[in-house]
Amino acid sequence: MTNAKIGRFPIVATSPLVDGGKFPAKAFEGEVILFQATAFREGHDKLAVELVLTAPSGKTTRHLMDLSNPGLDLWQTKAKLEEVGEYSYQISAWDDLFETWAYNTNVKLEAGVDQELMMLEGSKLLDEFAASAPKAAAAKFSAFAKELLAKKQTPNERFLAVVENARELANKHPLRSRESLSEPATIKCERKLAGSGKWYEFFPRSEGAKLNKDGSWTSGNFKTAKASLERVSEMGFDVLYLPPIHPIGTSHRKGKNNTLDPQPGDPGSPWAIGSLEGGHDTIHPELGTEADFKSFVKAANKLGIEVAMDLALQASPDHPWVASHPEWFTTRADGSIAYAENPPKKYQDIYPINFDNDLPGLLAEVERIIEKWVSFGVRIFRVDNPHTKTLEFWQELIASVNAKHPDVIFLAEAFTRPAMMATLGKIGFQQSYNYFTWRNTKAELVSYLNELAHQSADYFRPNLWVNTPDILTQYLQFGGKPAFKIRATIAAMAGASWGMYAGYELYEAVARPGSEENIDNEKYEYKARDFDGALAKNASLAPRIRLLNKIRDENPALQQLRNLETHWSDDDSVLVFSKRLEPNFNGGKDNTVIVVVNTDPHSVRETMTHLNLKALELPAEFEVEDLITGKKFSWSEHNFVRLDAFTEPAHILRVVR
Repeated sequence: MTNAKIGRFPIVATSPLVDGGKFPAKAFEGEVILFQATAFREGHDKLAVELVLTAPSGKTTRHLMDLSNPGLDLWQTKAKLEEVGEYSYQISAWDDLFETWAYNTNVKLEAGVDQELMMLEGSKLLDEFAASAPKAAAAKFSAFAKELLAKKQTPNERFLAVVENARELANKHPLRSRESLSEPATIKCERKLAGSGKWYEFFPRSEGAKLNKDGSWTSGNFKTAKASLERVSEMGFDVLYLPPIHPIGTSHRKGKNNTLDPQPGDPGSPWAIGSLEGGHDTIHPELGTEADFKSFVKAANKLGIEVAMDLALQASPDHPWVASHPEWFTTRADGSIAYAENPPKKYQDIYPINFDNDLPGLLAEVERIIEKWVSFGVRIFRVDNPHTKTLEFWQELIASVNAKHPDVIFLAEAFTRPAMMATLGKIGFQQSYNYFTWRNTKAELVSYLNELAHQSADYFRPNLWVNTPDILTQYLQFGGKPAFKIRATIAAMAGASWGMYAGYELYEAVARPGSEENIDNEKYEYKARDFDGALAKNASLAPRIRLLNKIRDENPALQQLRNLETHWSDDDSVLVFSKRLEPNFNGGKDNTVIVVVNTDPHSVRETMTHLNLKALELPAEFEVEDLITGKKFSWSEHNFVRLDAFTEPAHILRVVR
């Protein structure tokens, strides 16, 4: 066993670092990253520590780190990553000769010993700085060196006249004596939507679907769904996710509410992919042609919306793969192909893929499919149940796709064990569903938001969805309209990415008995919704959604995750958190937003909130503007709030400086 060399100045821990550097840390374009290191030295002389950051373009910058915790020798600084690609960084530690001299001189001047000697030491040191500095700076160093030796003033007066100006110059042109460097580490910086965005989901077959007089349905399609893009845009979303758009099998097709007896005209589940018309590379005939889909994507892009497709690697019994590649499935002892099941539930309409029989063949086929949709303008894929497939498959597939198309994003729909969810992020998935949907109390939210923002952010990017076709939580079932407003407010303000499924804005809250999903689930039938009518009757949450997304767009701090800090309130149901983007990362303007939310949808809450002003770098008193109501208040460390869940359950406060 070989021991690593410690270096002249030990640097024993750095972050961000994922599994000791086994995987690159994650970042997105414009994200502000906290860099930390544990570095120290022998004795009492001073140490300087810097972040040495190399961008994908090859440009290297240095950032002095602050000693944030002297007792733990913890140093830190922040940097904003502006380029897409692979960054590398090292931590540099070096003998801070100037600060050591300044500290020792101050001590000896106060003690009245070796005063002229310390002036001589300082003059000699500044001459060393001059010898290595650019011409203009060298002249200033030399002038300071001479000033220390001038006997017209006392040593203390000379020291005070020189030290601050010379310190500033020394920080700009350091000697970096006996420099030690940590091992290099990498950060994969991807485009902004990989980590920060606003997602909406709808079924194109329902957008424009019509119920005929005889009880049959006429399916919506990409032409009719194109009209719905305006609704999505008006609410401020920049990603539209579509469930599978491929042909749906007829064998063992499910009926309404997941029943086993489909009636004529039941469309089946879009996740039962494949029929005589084709498989994952084909569009369901009722949705239109490939030209219709391209036109739909183009129309979305014109409105600033990217279309995300579902990548569900499974097949109906009618999928062409079943005949052409039976080895891609699991054959049971009786010769039949194994269907999906979660006993006692059976999903005879879906065959899972077996990734162990022909991994190279499956990789080639899935990459071919992705390449087709990429050629149609799709750059985002929401992956269905990736945790039920082998991780080596995903690692190879994502790496191969991203090598050709670095802008392609994969979202993992993985509600499973923490180790699996974390590793999916580490091996390449740009973002993931998560357990936010079931974290509803203040205590649960404080714990989980801190985990997402500070413990796992280097490898796990959460997308905070408030609902999905599969998930209608009890909080929404029984919380009434306030619950929908509360959850959307928290998700949009706390998450760098958040999402909602169509119908949320209409307060759809009736569950299928014994299930956490909507009754008359859209997965198994058409659903015609009257969005415009609800708006006209003031029965839609859409205006609130539009406001939340507008607030996000106007406050860059809310588009980050790692800057989230929770604060205290005296009430067990009042959640308080903040996000701040410092002036040097925001064009010289500070952007601080404080969010206070009543998480109990059934009550009015009155309480005191207590802010960590040091963390926010705020004065004892400051002015805030409520971005929901437009009202302004004078706030301080301790503030009284009254939040009525039935009228307005939240404050979204921007600090006015």
